[in-house]
Amino acid sequence: MLKHRLFKRFILALLILSPLLIRLWPHESLAVAGSTAVLAQDGKLLRLTLAPDQRYRLWLPLEDFSPTLIAALKLQEDRWFYYHPGINPISLLRAITATYGGGARQGASTLTMQLARLKYRLNTKSPGGKLRQIGMALWLEARYSKHDILEAYLNLAPYGRNIEGAAAASLSYFGKPAKALTLPESLTLAVIPQQPNQRLGSGASLTDARQRLWQRWQKRYAVSPEQIRLMTLPLPVKRLEQLPFRAPHWVEQRLADSPEQSTLNTTLDLQLQTLLEKQIRQYLAQSSTRGIVNASAMLVDTRDQSVRALVGSADYFNASIAGQVNGTEAKRSPGSTLKPFIYALGLDQGVIHPQSILRDTPSAFGPYQPENFDGRFVGPLSATEALIKSRNIPAVWLASQLKNPSFYDFLQLAGISKLKSENHYGLALVLGGGEVSMVELAGLYTMLLNDGRLKPLRYLKESPKPRGEVLLSPEASWLALDMLSKNPRPDGGSNAWPVAFKTGTSWGFRDAWTAGVVGPYVLVVWLGNFDGQGNPALIGLEAAAPLFFRISDALALAKPADKPQPRSTPMGLKRINICTASGDLPNAYCPQQSSTWFIPGKSPIRVSTLHQPVHIDTKSGLAVCPPYDPAHTKTEIFEFWSSDMARLFKEAGVPRRKPPHIDCSGIASPGDAPKISSPLAGLSYTLRLSKPDETIPLQAAASSEQLYWFDNQIYLGSAKTSGLAWRPQAGGWHQLSVVDDQGRSDSRQVMVELLP
Repeated sequence: MLKHRLFKRFILALLILSPLLIRLWPHESLAVAGSTAVLAQDGKLLRLTLAPDQRYRLWLPLEDFSPTLIAALKLQEDRWFYYHPGINPISLLRAITATYGGGARQGASTLTMQLARLKYRLNTKSPGGKLRQIGMALWLEARYSKHDILEAYLNLAPYGRNIEGAAAASLSYFGKPAKALTLPESLTLAVIPQQPNQRLGSGASLTDARQRLWQRWQKRYAVSPEQIRLMTLPLPVKRLEQLPFRAPHWVEQRLADSPEQSTLNTTLDLQLQTLLEKQIRQYLAQSSTRGIVNASAMLVDTRDQSVRALVGSADYFNASIAGQVNGTEAKRSPGSTLKPFIYALGLDQGVIHPQSILRDTPSAFGPYQPENFDGRFVGPLSATEALIKSRNIPAVWLASQLKNPSFYDFLQLAGISKLKSENHYGLALVLGGGEVSMVELAGLYTMLLNDGRLKPLRYLKESPKPRGEVLLSPEASWLALDMLSKNPRPDGGSNAWPVAFKTGTSWGFRDAWTAGVVGPYVLVVWLGNFDGQGNPALIGLEAAAPLFFRISDALALAKPADKPQPRSTPMGLKRINICTASGDLPNAYCPQQSSTWFIPGKSPIRVSTLHQPVHIDTKSGLAVCPPYDPAHTKTEIFEFWSSDMARLFKEAGVPRRKPPHIDCSGIASPGDAPKISSPLAGLSYTLRLSKPDETIPLQAAASSEQLYWFDNQIYLGSAKTSGLAWRPQAGGWHQLSVVDDQGRSDSRQVMVELLP
């Protein structure tokens, strides 16, 4: 008897627990391989791919569907979904009585039964097929949760032709994600699966079905005045043929990078994408007579490194220009577009400051003898002028001075791929001897706006925002952009936003580039032919720059809210007066001065010796040495250029007054050289870190009024003979020097100890 009672309890427990045991038993997911939806930044569809079975099916979690759609679907198809075990016995009995009792044919399928038919491809028109559907519905309910069953139905419901699931239908018919559906759109999608082809084929049928559901909706749910208004408006439903095919090169990049994702939420801005496409199309229509037929461009928002627009070719469907090739990823010679980074490295390594005078003269660097694009040489010019005028000789010389990192090392640190060995390029790398892609070039230019940090570009909204790697100092980055901002537009116009740009032309006129900063964006433009065919019209300044400025002007109009605030100057920069002609600190004889930024502790600063006085005998017109006869002597200032520079001026037809030859080196000049009086020799100075106001006075006795002080050749500042307050940043020996405005100097070693 006891065994019998235990057996009965076991059977009862098994019956009670069997649904749970069945559900816990391992079983396959209801999900089916689907399409991939590539969405723009605002959620608009760029492309919906086909699933492996050639259907448009976008599998989404239940939580990503509009709650309004879920409610409308249950109201239309299965009000008792959460209460039945997979079948509704009352509805089944009513349908059987009506169908086989001579009445109108009725359906009684629950959402679970419909899922069983869709999932297992059942023929339910016969009694046997219907019984199998019922059995499979009960089996689904036993194995899966209501959540999973409803999710699967929403993703498999028929929506006409080869569209399955409400997610794909929402994108196809309304161009929006399923979570963003309005009430009229939700009601429309809820009634389509009953008769998809008929209702989509007849606008009246679809409208009538939606209105009937709307009447039922109002009885069950509270409605707002806005919902009532929306229901009175026409609701256009797009045709399948109207599925968008936007930004094809961009989309193909994303699909290749993330092949397993069902939804790709990209950073692409459709407004800016349309802007780039339109400007390129219009510009090439005007330039086709010069044989310019293809272009690529990309736009990056440096505030978060997101790529906002990308055009891989002028026409994706034009086979004559190999339109399906993505020009933004192709490796091309960058011409001179990399020069700003040579100058930034030179600024960072203390080789130049923005107004350093560089030589544009015939030069040989070992066996390498570079020439300028125009075949001419202009002599001395400032570093800023050399950069914006794209002079080759100064750039090559500057690159030859770079150490740790060299320009080649810098490009490797910046992730430029497929570089050959440094010896392979030599200094030709400076002038575009290597190859970079547009994506890589855009990344480099964003670094200038990001205080020298190289950050990866972002293509998806969920991509992380790493801090990036510091390759340049904030000061050098700011100065390089400031130098580029002085580059004038080729059309002479003005810019609505701050613009700093550089052009480039590759050897053989194969590539015309313009890259730069436009407000908070980096814009890169390329024109050329994918087969490498040259064209004399492909000159960066003449071909690419006009398109660059068309886009930059349109960008300022399209995004007025993005107008940037003026960039703040880095704390590590200071401004000083220099002698304009030499780029050095002005001596007493410099006739023209200007100002420049410099990086204390890095920028090369010395007192100019270019301008020197020469005493002329008024009777003979010859230069004389002291002592002078004041009644017959006058003083004139001459520029003492080196012999090679003097020769270049002569060849270029630039008049320069030749100074007279005279040697007064053995005769003392009037006045005394400065003599340091403080700090004292032989003493050790102690400063306390706890008292930052403590300083060491720098003073010198001098006949000149202006004195320049240096610490281990690092410029400290200028002052009258009254002196300068000095607080060194580090302890140890310091070599102090003072130079007057005639180039005379004195120096002294000082020991400084820093205590807590």
